[in-house]
Amino acid sequence: MKRRDLLKGGAAAAATAGATTLAAPAIAQERIEIAMVSTWPRDFPGLGTGAQRFAERLGAISDGRFQVQYFAAGERVGAFDSFDEVASGNAQMYHGADYYWKGKHPAWAYFTAVPFGLTYTELNAWIRFGGGQELWDELAGEYGLKNLMCGSTGSQMGGWFRKEMNSADDFKGLKMRIPGLGGDVLAKLGASPVSLPGGQIYENLISGAIDATEWVGPWNDLAMKFYEAAKYYYYPGMHEPGSMLAVGMNKSFWEGLSASDKVMVEAAASMENDVMMSEFNAKNGTSLARLINEQGVELRQFTDDTYDAFGEAADEVFAETVAHSDLARRVHESFLKARADIGAWQKISDQAYLEQRNRVTGV
Repeated sequence: MKRRDLLKGGAAAAATAGATTLAAPAIAQERIEIAMVSTWPRDFPGLGTGAQRFAERLGAISDGRFQVQYFAAGERVGAFDSFDEVASGNAQMYHGADYYWKGKHPAWAYFTAVPFGLTYTELNAWIRFGGGQELWDELAGEYGLKNLMCGSTGSQMGGWFRKEMNSADDFKGLKMRIPGLGGDVLAKLGASPVSLPGGQIYENLISGAIDATEWVGPWNDLAMKFYEAAKYYYYPGMHEPGSMLAVGMNKSFWEGLSASDKVMVEAAASMENDVMMSEFNAKNGTSLARLINEQGVELRQFTDDTYDAFGEAADEVFAETVAHSDLARRVHESFLKARADIGAWQKISDQAYLEQRNRVTGV
């Protein structure tokens, strides 16, 4: 063999060896095992399937690096035990609605929905560009968590009732499943708010243990068969104008991820935040028609006087919330600024357009 060919062959072999050496760390990267608990029943439309979809997407987007074992409510821990399971490090992630944790700190409610709060688009703007994520990080950090937006139901219905709700007085003595600060508002009107996981609502409504319930909207409510126990379906819901769902992660787990791993988690969560909202918007309209036409549900709108009473009660609840702590005050003030600034723009953009479109087209 000529010396020139020998040198070329050696160079080629060295290059191959070098490529193998460079590729080896990527191939040998450790898989990351994740136990993910949830507040939703398995395969429940929208909420449960969205959480499961996020878990599957996280595996796909990482090409299998993230190995997520998903547990629906009750499969590993109870729905409302998800927070402690992740904060303690027993699991790495949860998917849920953060207003479930308002008993730990009232500021958690703002990161799902509060009465007279932000819509889906307004919440996204506040979290991403209005200081919301930074405040969320501060709150979550106090409990050993890191949280991201990971789904939304949009504006929710006011609820299911066995009787007509013609005034605020009709809420006196009413036992209603309604969590978050919305439940505190109804308590001001004399109602008895009850917090129940989704999987327990139907049995309590059927048995008469509760008189009324809110849940989400037509698509979910049709699946839950609430119409079997209550025929009056009220709107709009003052309590959840744009319910944001979250993936909560153990903070030590999050901080142990590489920069690229964090970006993958953020990307998967952000995508589910969009996909879930799109799915609810696509399916709520046809589901509402089925409830009315097939199940005889009576669609009713809360009166202006009732809404005024909601507003007065909400002011009392917010005053109590702000008095809780400096962090609660700062979260509330940031929320108010976002509602004023972003809401002012929405009023002359989306809201004004929809009013004119509906007037012209009759929709």
